[in-house]
Amino acid sequence: MDILHCDLNNFYASVECAENPDLRGKFVAVSGNPEHRHGIILAKNTAAKQMGVKTGEAIWQAKQKCPELICVPPHFDLYVHYSHRVKEIYSRYTDLIQSFGLDECWLDVTHSKIFGTPAEIADMLRRQVKEETGLTISVGVSFNKVFAKLGSDLKKPDATTVIDRDNFKQKVWPLETSEMLFIGGKTKEKLRSMGIITIGDLALANTSALKRVFGINGEKMQRCALGLDDDKVNPNSHTDTVKSVGHGTTTLRDMTTYDDAERVIAYLSEMVATRLRRYGMQCNTVHLSLRYNNLTHVGKQCKVYCTCVAQEISAAALSLLHKLWNPENQLPLRSLSVTASDLAEMGNCLQMSLFNIQDEKKQRLEFSLDQIRKKYGFTAITRANYIGNDLISDKFCGEEDLLPFRR
Repeated sequence: MDILHCDLNNFYASVECAENPDLRGKFVAVSGNPEHRHGIILAKNTAAKQMGVKTGEAIWQAKQKCPELICVPPHFDLYVHYSHRVKEIYSRYTDLIQSFGLDECWLDVTHSKIFGTPAEIADMLRRQVKEETGLTISVGVSFNKVFAKLGSDLKKPDATTVIDRDNFKQKVWPLETSEMLFIGGKTKEKLRSMGIITIGDLALANTSALKRVFGINGEKMQRCALGLDDDKVNPNSHTDTVKSVGHGTTTLRDMTTYDDAERVIAYLSEMVATRLRRYGMQCNTVHLSLRYNNLTHVGKQCKVYCTCVAQEISAAALSLLHKLWNPENQLPLRSLSVTASDLAEMGNCLQMSLFNIQDEKKQRLEFSLDQIRKKYGFTAITRANYIGNDLISDKFCGEEDLLPFRR
């Protein structure tokens, strides 16, 4: 078998940087709410990693190591979108593709010789992914899945590593056992207690002793270390789909009036509508979530007429706002979010004939706005009620809301 393992480098953070060029070359982390010190780091780019920023640590800890760290919130719908784009590139070379999360895939290119050697295909994939998406991948090339996965981890970012039958003992056996797929911390410690430190030690260990401690998995681990893994690439029977598209923000100051909240809702609704159009989707449900300044929250949703138009989404969210909140006798709002769900592909919605012409005009107008903003940026054309907005900072706009428009 000729197997590739393709791993998108620093996937979440790389997507954020690809979408927002202003973040490139800076220290970037994807995190929980950066407004709160108890948020944690979910992912980081290479620059932040080199400063010691670690996944899972608190934002305040990360910023002690890297004061210039820019924290942006996660956009999982974007990550799914980019994952699909990259897998489409992979599919040009083989239909035998097995996903391992959003950012990793095994490819069986045994029958793809028309494109070149496995290593040449790996280099072509790296180049095409970078050119078409702005992301980089590291690719492991080997004769089985375990060593291909290990190869993609050996050299990052943007590299091809070949582990073949002639060199695997030199490249793989000196590595610690935890470098091999499915060997975690506890298994590593058990192996260490048996005097097994490296993958080479595992390959040459007493098979009966391994089976006594780990059962059948002991023998499987040893077979992998010996390069005898024969697991095939199994194309996934399902595909990841975008189930909802949402945007939320904590405002610079508390929202104390309907006008405050309505301006933010209008802004967020435009972001949601833009992404729906990007994915070729329309929504049938709009959800509004409010968080008061005492950090309690409430939410409500309603059905809408199948749409990807910002004005319609905003109108639905505003109707929910008036049902959920009265600024005269309730606490001010600290944050809110607008989410579109119950999605359907454009063209698959049942249209009521009386509204066809009006809806098509609105959609054409907003698609035209998308094209202008894609070319010149979001601020090239904007709605009057966004001007002078003291609720959403320029930093927020640059790092989150403008993501759909920055290339």
